[in-house]
Amino acid sequence: MPTPPLVTLVLCLTTSVLWAQGREMDSNVDTLEMELQQGCSSTLHPRERLNLLEEKLAHQDHNFTGGMIETYVFKFKTESFKGLNLSSKMDVKPGGGERLRHTLNFPAELVEGVKVREVEQKLVCIYIHSPCIFQDAHNSSVLNDDVLGAFLQSGRVAGLSRPVEIQFWHDTVLDASNATCVFWQPGAGTGSTGSWSRDGCKTTHREGTVICHCDHLTYFAVLLQLQADALTPAQLASLTHISTIGCSLSAAATLCTLLLCCFFRPRLRDNTTRIHMHLLAALLLLNFSFLLSTPLAAGAVGLCQVAAALLHASLLCTLAWMAAEAFHLLLLLVKVYNIHIQHYLLKLCLCAWGLPMLAVAAVLVFKRDTYGYHTINTSEHHRNTTMCWLTSEPAHRATLCYTGLILLFNMLVLGRVMMILRRMQRQNGQARKDWVTVLGLTCLVGTTWGLAFFSFGVFLVPQLYLFTILNSLQGLFVCLWYVTVHRRRKPGSVSDNSR
Repeated sequence: MPTPPLVTLVLCLTTSVLWAQGREMDSNVDTLEMELQQGCSSTLHPRERLNLLEEKLAHQDHNFTGGMIETYVFKFKTESFKGLNLSSKMDVKPGGGERLRHTLNFPAELVEGVKVREVEQKLVCIYIHSPCIFQDAHNSSVLNDDVLGAFLQSGRVAGLSRPVEIQFWHDTVLDASNATCVFWQPGAGTGSTGSWSRDGCKTTHREGTVICHCDHLTYFAVLLQLQADALTPAQLASLTHISTIGCSLSAAATLCTLLLCCFFRPRLRDNTTRIHMHLLAALLLLNFSFLLSTPLAAGAVGLCQVAAALLHASLLCTLAWMAAEAFHLLLLLVKVYNIHIQHYLLKLCLCAWGLPMLAVAAVLVFKRDTYGYHTINTSEHHRNTTMCWLTSEPAHRATLCYTGLILLFNMLVLGRVMMILRRMQRQNGQARKDWVTVLGLTCLVGTTWGLAFFSFGVFLVPQLYLFTILNSLQGLFVCLWYVTVHRRRKPGSVSDNSR
């Protein structure tokens, strides 16, 4: 009969062995975690990483939580399994709080194909946040680089009568045309990495969530289907540099012109000059908020939402002041410099500053998730750009409609102005200089924004470059026009007597 010291020694040795095995498993997963943190350029082939991961999961008996890998192990008796709901929480952005990212819902029918009913079953669930394991021949991109997997150790699970439900959280504009639920299908050959497949999975889209229903267990993700005419990373980088340089020049030019108007030309502060100053102020705010939108996308969610709201408000105000310029120009020509409107400038300010700011403030207060992280996708994987902007498709469409209406109004005013100046030119041949000045002003304060409606097909890349160059430098162009016109203008020649 064993003595008590011998029993104690055996128990201690058993505990030590089990503890050492657990530590070894954690160490193995930690090794893979460190391998993934080194990026996709490490020595291991993607298929080797996947084989290494599955080898470790086969002996995993407890949970593991890391920065890029989470594993959860559930043990149960077949006859007592009634279903399982698993949620994963991870940080959305650096500095952000925890949010519900994904859920896995397993139905009770999960064990319907298990033949041996008395044996304890082990369900292993894994969450991977890395693009380095699942790389197909097309270098496809999946939503947020997130992959969820699940396996029943007793054997392969397929053809379920009630599918497994997987929910992927996101903060971008997605629909059935650009995001689809897929699962990973390993390659047949030794050198083949594998591919993503849609067989057996159905996709449902809700606001901020993609829901996948699949009739088997494996690795799942949401495949992003980029358009054939998507930008390359080089094109996106060049457009980013152009917009940054252009907006910086415009911001500096508008600030200098505003200071010039405020301190050095006080006698030219008629309504026309004041409207120009308001347009310059709106352009300065637009350039400033645009330059902040990309750096702030690396910060907290709340700060990014405020930056996106500021960018949206400044855009709406700039477009409104373009319409105010066109309206004032029409009045000057139709009324022949004889305007009599009570509180004319105050009414313009209420329409061009007040209404857009009030609308954006209301959206920010009552539907804050309209603003947030906006991802600009490219044709290559893992080379996207994030900025603070609109995340709601209805808000995008409303902004485009607002822009279209203002541009339509400006084009109608431009046509009317051209007709009036043409008639004046026939009567007086000296009107050519005024015709060029007015036409140049009207084009600079609005018509180039119409290029936004030609972003399709073969026009996409040329339109983006023209749109970026002309509109990022719009503030500089308006400042040059203002300085050129007012250098020839005498202080006593002002006849705009609006009140």
